[in-house]
Amino acid sequence: MKLVLIAILCLGSAAPLRAQERALGSAAVLGGNVATARDLYASARYDEALAVLNGLLGGDRLSSPELKVIEQYRSLCLLALGRGEEAEAAIASVVTADPFYKPSEEEASPRVRNTFAEVRERLLPGLATSRYGIAKRSYEEKDWEDAKRQFKELITLLNDPQMNGRAGDLRVLAQGFLDLATAAATPPPAPEPTPAPAEPARPVAPAPPLVYTGEEQGVVPPVTIRQELPSVPASIMTTVRERGLLEIVIDEQGRVISMALRSRVHPVYDSLLLTAVRDWKYRPATMKGKPVQFRKLIQFTVKK
Repeated sequence: MKLVLIAILCLGSAAPLRAQERALGSAAVLGGNVATARDLYASARYDEALAVLNGLLGGDRLSSPELKVIEQYRSLCLLALGRGEEAEAAIASVVTADPFYKPSEEEASPRVRNTFAEVRERLLPGLATSRYGIAKRSYEEKDWEDAKRQFKELITLLNDPQMNGRAGDLRVLAQGFLDLATAAATPPPAPEPTPAPAEPARPVAPAPPLVYTGEEQGVVPPVTIRQELPSVPASIMTTVRERGLLEIVIDEQGRVISMALRSRVHPVYDSLLLTAVRDWKYRPATMKGKPVQFRKLIQFTVKK
């Protein structure tokens, strides 16, 4: 009786999945195997349907949409058979393939949606950390467009209600890297036509020095000599944010020649910080033993 009740709860979710199959346009999923598994499921022959679906998982490499449809059917069959732990594993595969996917009321029964939500909430922090690593690798490889897209998706995931406030510093870092990738991906404005000179051309000024980021081979990052944060004034103690993100450029003499707050904490404290940064001192970065300019990203915690 329990299995029959579970099957009735889950059966309503099978029909909307057919629309997903048609939308995929993939021979691996739209072939007769998934249709056969669907018919077996509708006939309450769950073991046979599960065997067909398991065979699909053992075939050629599947795309994320294909894997999602197969694992959705597998989770329905496993729930109908009372195999809860295996059903959760199938749902975990769906969430891993597409962390943004949530079954609607038309796609799944309340039991399936509740189980799906529990599994998704458990997996989201780990998936967010993994996606941060992938996006950061794109940034390090200077693939700015991919990095922008990946950090935007990551921030959307971190803002998901099921994260339950567990985003923490990861959201600050993701936003900082998104700003940097966006700036790097923005093409410079087209130069205006240069009028014909009325007098002999003057010698061309030397190009500004290259600013390194530590990703280049042979670059040794700067060493901190003085980098003190100002204390928080008592008047803003209760309204200041705890963490911020600062970008600075250090020249060949170890001086800070450029600064920008990528994540602010409070207007008053931001002004105090930027004033203090002018007095920071470093042993300059080097490239093959020669001092060079260096761009540094600093995540800081204010002193209360």
